[in-house]
Amino acid sequence: MTRQEVTLQETIMTLLEARAPGKTICPSEAARKAFPDEWRDHMETTRQVAIQLVDLGELEICQGGKVIDFQNFSGPIRLRKRN
Repeated sequence: MTRQEVTLQETIMTLLEARAPGKTICPSEAARKAFPDEWRDHMETTRQVAIQLVDLGELEICQGGKVIDFQNFSGPIRLRKRN
């Protein structure tokens, strides 16, 4: 795992820990916090890190308030800490 991926993983989990249980974040929130001046350049990496966290059982990827299959999604997503 690259240093950028570690930073994003830590940032995603820190943001979610600060939220009430069941609440979500937008992946861009993590990218903006971790890399304020170049966050757009890190969006694809942020999505990939989110998928890694799903694989580890830490996260759920949601769309329209429902957990989705992260293998087949398009459009805006939200990240939620798995209970």
